[in-house]
Amino acid sequence: MAPVKKKGGHLAQFQIQKHGSKERPKKELAKLPMDSDGEEFSDEDLRPKKKTGGSKQGFTDENRKWLKAKQNDDDDSEENDDDEDGDEYEDGDGGDGDSDISLEAGSLSDESNDEDDGELEVEKKSRLLDEEKMREAEEAKEEGMQLNIQGDFDDFRLPTTEELEREAEGPPDLPSILRRIKDIVRVLSNFKALRPEGVARTDYVRQLAADLASYYGYNDFLIDTFLQMFPAAEVVEFLESNEKPRPICLRTNTLKSRRRDLAQVLINRGVNLDPLGKWTKVGLVVYDSQVPVGATPEYMAGHYMLQSGSSFLPVMALAPQERERVIDMAAAPGGKTTYIAALMKNTGVIFANELKEPRIKSLSANIHRMGVTNTIICNYDGRQLPKKLGANSADRVLLDAPCSGTGVVGKDASVKVTKSVEDIHKCSFLQKELILAAIDMVDANSKTGGFLVYSTCSVMVAENEAVVDYALRKRDVRLVPCGLDFGREGFTRFREHRYHHTLKNTRRFYPHVHNMDGFFVAKLKKISNKVKRDENSAEGAHEADNSTIDQDGIQDEGEEMDAKEVIPERVLDGGAPSDIDNEDSKGNTTMTENDGVAEQNGLQKKKAKKVFLDRRARKNLPSAEDISRVREEKRQAIREAKRKAVGVLQTEQLNRSEGDIKVSQESPLANGKSKKERKVGIGSANKKQQKTVSDIKSDGSAKKRRIRD
Repeated sequence: MAPVKKKGGHLAQFQIQKHGSKERPKKELAKLPMDSDGEEFSDEDLRPKKKTGGSKQGFTDENRKWLKAKQNDDDDSEENDDDEDGDEYEDGDGGDGDSDISLEAGSLSDESNDEDDGELEVEKKSRLLDEEKMREAEEAKEEGMQLNIQGDFDDFRLPTTEELEREAEGPPDLPSILRRIKDIVRVLSNFKALRPEGVARTDYVRQLAADLASYYGYNDFLIDTFLQMFPAAEVVEFLESNEKPRPICLRTNTLKSRRRDLAQVLINRGVNLDPLGKWTKVGLVVYDSQVPVGATPEYMAGHYMLQSGSSFLPVMALAPQERERVIDMAAAPGGKTTYIAALMKNTGVIFANELKEPRIKSLSANIHRMGVTNTIICNYDGRQLPKKLGANSADRVLLDAPCSGTGVVGKDASVKVTKSVEDIHKCSFLQKELILAAIDMVDANSKTGGFLVYSTCSVMVAENEAVVDYALRKRDVRLVPCGLDFGREGFTRFREHRYHHTLKNTRRFYPHVHNMDGFFVAKLKKISNKVKRDENSAEGAHEADNSTIDQDGIQDEGEEMDAKEVIPERVLDGGAPSDIDNEDSKGNTTMTENDGVAEQNGLQKKKAKKVFLDRRARKNLPSAEDISRVREEKRQAIREAKRKAVGVLQTEQLNRSEGDIKVSQESPLANGKSKKERKVGIGSANKKQQKTVSDIKSDGSAKKRRIRD
């Protein structure tokens, strides 16, 4: 039987499966080529051979292309015999195939090399053609996408009022709103080049705010605040990250276990986890788990605590030392308190305070479960702690203040619609009271401490930088680095507000940047135990001016008073802050040595006063006449009420004294008293009555003086 020949004059190449000592299946035997004696070709016989020196070779492939077989004289007779008997082909067709398929020389040599000697040349060409087609399709797709993007830029325009009204009538078209958000963000990112004619930037920002509020479900106040804090593109990233849950994190309790041992045990239980990051040595992040991580035997034994990654940061910034006295002013549910105890190795004393009594149960349970033995739980208002625990009595204080929760929207979606300007005002007012109480408890003379860490889970400037800046002005403290290697710097200027330059030492954390809850951390060092006091009333008026509510509804630097009571005091002082007027307590103007400098100072005072009055006009404050009239009416009402009270009291006293005199006259020997004793008693009663009336008058005049002052 003649050997099988491939079209083009080549022997077919087969990949022969090795079966060891077993016989090949019959189907495979039928396909294997046979020689003239009926024996199968081996692998080496089927492999193409290169022509050498004087040896006779039937085929050659020196030019790496398919060529017709070169036949020697000795092989001609054999080929003729094979042609007479008929050639066998793999596809079962007969005839000579040398002229059926002839590939052009060098058609594949320029495109690819022979990567696989076992791959047929036709297969190589087919593969290359497929790759070329795929490449062309991808290029066409990219070109089409670029054309579409260019078309979007050229065709995009803001919707008209009629279109918005028609859109408001039906249900919101979320895909259309999302597409419009992306288009507006593109335009705002390069507004100078992409701005259309006759359209202002405020129109785009207004439409973007409306679309973001509709698509993500926030109220207008929060969206406007976020647009003031971040660029347009980053606002979308921030809102999108709030829609995703944060990763589950564990904190290893170093009082009972090590992170490596805990991780190994949890992995054996089917928990897929990794170290949280290089910035912590006790944190683990859980990707998925076959068992609930809050109900494992290790959790029950207190080997770890379920705690968000952002909650590690305040304790790391506080850096408590062993044998110190530490106060946690808002301790529940105990994650930060137990972390402090672990860092202190159960030495020293920790006061864990919690205002809400129902939350003390979880605080106490976690402290016992984690094996903490150096903690005292107390239930006081944080503002009263200096009186309860003593002023200047702690080495370090941690204040994780109650806040609006705008940094944990992923955990509590109700924040989107429930928080308003009034809520931010209330939180800011409470936080300023708490931070002053916390500073008063820190001992500036502590050898190892004297630090306060202030933190919130909010991203609002009014709850973070404004509160810290207020503390810097009210107490003798300064900001120090937090000791955290990551996080963004705090704001030193936000819109029209200007804060202390050291606020760059504070740290902000965002969900779209750090993949953790929104958080703010500030670390303060107490310099002395003295309390800064206002030097004069004008400075107090300036403080009151800073505490008023601005146009955006953010109470920037609030005093412990109502904003409505601040306005009259400011107006009565002439509307000039203390840093503008250079007058001493006697009213004499301070003169400078250089007349030019004095004139320049006068111009600066006039300019500052004009700016202040313009600001009053923008805020639509009442005029001085209206304020004076209202205050005078209040004074008159108070005077009338006091007159009535004094008259009633005097009438009662006179009636009582007259009754006593009448009784004594009717029974002169009653109670065995003599006439002389009765006269003495009547005289003392009259003196008492006169004294009481004079006291009432003096009290009334004192109150009038206080009101007038």
